[in-house]
This record gives sequence, structure tokens and C-alpha cells, in this order.
Amino acid sequence: MDTELARTFLEIVRTRSFVRAAEQLHVSQTTVSARIRALEDRLGRPLFIRNKKGAALTPAGEQFLRYAPSFLQLWQRARHQVAVPPGRRAVLAIGGELSLWHPWLIEWLHWMRQAAPDVALRVEVGVPESLTGQVSSGALDVAVMYQPEYRPGARVELLLEEKLVLVTTTPPGSAANERQAYVYVDWGHDFAQHHELSFPDDGNPGLYVNLGPLALDYVLAAGGSGYFRQRIVAPHIAAGRLYPVPGAPSFFYPVYAVCSAQADDELVALALKGLRVIAAADKDEKAP
Repeated sequence: MDTELARTFLEIVRTRSFVRAAEQLHVSQTTVSARIRALEDRLGRPLFIRNKKGAALTPAGEQFLRYAPSFLQLWQRARHQVAVPPGRRAVLAIGGELSLWHPWLIEWLHWMRQAAPDVALRVEVGVPESLTGQVSSGALDVAVMYQPEYRPGARVELLLEEKLVLVTTTPPGSAANERQAYVYVDWGHDFAQHHELSFPDDGNPGLYVNLGPLALDYVLAAGGSGYFRQRIVAPHIAAGRLYPVPGAPSFFYPVYAVCSAQADDELVALALKGLRVIAAADKDEKAP
């Protein structure tokens, strides 16, 4: 199927309008309509209902929407794999959650550049659902995340169990209450359950943040407390900017690698080797 047909379909879904889709794609509205007619002819079903408010998906359109993004991702992946850069033998595509890129996956990139300089790398940042979908479809070889979904076409491996610790900007012995400016960081469903059991009276935090690095920057700038990855806050504790909260429970937070069944086994093994090296170094740093 022509990728422009799928791209046009997705642009109409995004803008909810044939007119606005044509503007974004820099083509005429007639061209957009012709592409959709061609796509509908190939699928044998109408995809949109056009009205005064714009364009709405039909049931067939809703179904096609499940596959169109993966189709374009696979096409992009194929282009990258075919067009291997000069001097490189292959392309490895890896994705990861934003909070894992610094410093964990950055260290992996350095490791790969040393261990396999002849492998070109394509890296992406995303959310778990999107990353898992791309691995399952073959658009990514490996994705590193905290809470993966188990899907056909992908296997999941445990890499490391990080620890979430409660820290505060309030020095020990201070009269200030370190819980007064508590920032709740959303570390996922499991963390929420353990947090509720440990702090049953803190069900309505004054500040809720769903990204760890953002919450940490805020706490360092404005003061307060919150749960963060032990390795990330260790330098701030050493510098006297943060302090562990005595007696506070800590929570384990596993990191997983999700591998595509469609990927080159040698490349995946190489990527996992590097990830395990970084994970082992992380454990050694935390060991007493």
C-alpha cells in the first residue's frame, strides 16, 4: 500500500478535517479526497463520514486506525535498515522512557559506540504503550521501560531493580516538616499501591507530577520532598542538597528490556549485553 495513503488518513484523523489535512500536507483538498477514495477502494469500506463539523471515523476507520501507525513505522524502519550508513554494517533501533535516558541509557549509548562502532543507532523516546507497540510490530528492536505490556511478537527481560527512596531538602534535626511540601511522583500502579499502604493519610497530595526528572528539578529549586530513584539522588545527597528521610520505606522499581521477535538476534544480544553491563555497574555503585 502507498504510504502516502496511510499518512493522509492519519492526518485527517489528527486534524478531523480534509481541509486542514490538505493544508498540513501541502497538497490540494482534491488530492486528499482522491487518496482517501483510493484507500477506501482498496479496503472495500468507507473510512470517514464527512459533515459540517469535519470528518469522523466510521467503524471500519476505527479498525484501520489500529494498524496505520504501525504500517508507517515499519516503512520508516525498512528505509533505515536498507539505507545503512556508509561504514556501518547494520542499524539497531532502540527506544526508552524519558526518565531512563538520563543517565542510564546515555551510558548505554557510550558503551555501544565503544563496543560496536560499526553499528548505526536509531534512538527514540516514548511512553510504554507506544514503545511496546513499536517493538511488537518490529519498528523497534529493543525498548527499555519500567512497566511493559506483554504482547505477541515481543519478549520481556528483567534488567535491574532500581530503588525509590524518600528524600527531602530539609536538613536533619530541622524544625521544618519534610512532608509539608511533599511532591507525589507517579511511578506507576505498583508504586501507588505500596505508597497508599505506607502512607494511608496522604491520599490527596498538594502537588502531583508524572515525570520523575521534572519533579526532582522542582524539589531542588523550590524545596520539599518526594520519592526518587536512588542513583539519581545520590550525587545531590553527597553534595548536601538532599537528605534521606529517616525511617521512610523504600520501594523497588524494576527496569525491563522488551525485545522484538522480528529483530536480528545478534544485534539484540549485543544491545542486551550492553544494558546488562550498565545494570551491573549500577548495582556495584549501590553496594555498600
